[in-house]
Amino acid sequence: MLTATEIGIDLGTANTLVYSKNKGIALNEPSVVAIDRDTRKVLAVGHEAKEMIGKTPGNIVAIRPLKDGVIADYDITTEMIKQVMKMAAKKIGLTIRKPNVVVCTPSGATSVERRAIHDAVKQAGAKNVHIIEEPVAAALGAGLPVDEPVANVVVDIGGGTTEVAIISFGGVVASHSIRVAGDRLDDDIVQYVRKAFNVLIGERTAERIKIEIGYALVDHDEMTMEVRGRDLVTGLPKTVSLTSTEIRDAIKESLNHILEAIRATLEDCPAELSGDIVDRGVILSGGGALINGMQDWIGSEIFVPVHIAPSPLESVAIGTGKALKFIDRLQPAIR
Repeated sequence: MLTATEIGIDLGTANTLVYSKNKGIALNEPSVVAIDRDTRKVLAVGHEAKEMIGKTPGNIVAIRPLKDGVIADYDITTEMIKQVMKMAAKKIGLTIRKPNVVVCTPSGATSVERRAIHDAVKQAGAKNVHIIEEPVAAALGAGLPVDEPVANVVVDIGGGTTEVAIISFGGVVASHSIRVAGDRLDDDIVQYVRKAFNVLIGERTAERIKIEIGYALVDHDEMTMEVRGRDLVTGLPKTVSLTSTEIRDAIKESLNHILEAIRATLEDCPAELSGDIVDRGVILSGGGALINGMQDWIGSEIFVPVHIAPSPLESVAIGTGKALKFIDRLQPAIR
């Protein structure tokens, strides 16, 4: 039995990951909670709850308690963290009592939003809670030398937010955080299918479309995909055929917002560090890094090398776990 342990939590809008020193990624569950609307009792968390989205009776509702990387429903988030820590303990094979936790927040989060995350994790049973900025965690997780005086540029495209940061000597030199990321791309796809075909699709279907035939703004061999939804005119189920070119055009505006954030951050870079960026390039992490053609498109727009992190979906979680080792050298980033 372990009385105190150290774990890292990536409390993401789309997924919550738990990192343990011994096991690596111990848990990866969707940030979804199913609750009974009448009693506010939590019925399911993670994959089980995600399966219920759009398929439950009126009194049971599947919700995402985190919006744009920060807490939208405090009580439900606290309950979700408790359940996630229990599930992680079972996976690790330990009884986690009062763990020391490192949890990340978007770099653009306000002090109130940071305090809410800190308090929620504390209330869920943590002994000590350290807050780390998401880009720093992503850089650590990608294996970048964040504590050295060289420029490390990280673009973390998550579910709720896109974080762009230049990190040097353990701190964030320049950063931009925008609330345009994976969820916005899904929403763009839902709206496009609605306008073009008068068909309503769910967010899980939109996510599947994005993963399978979503493309950044690059030329490619066109792909097609059939999806089912509800015809808004007749109210009956209907199948429509979508092409990757249509989806690329549907998400074009949001992708350009992400590009603007990258450019704005690079413009804020001190001259001394600019040379490092030309040599070392930019690292992409988060689920958005896996969109087809993303690496080539960003590289062609900003004229510096672009690399994808070794485990883009897990970079932030791995970084939170590694952060405890670097705690003294990361004081600007950890609170």
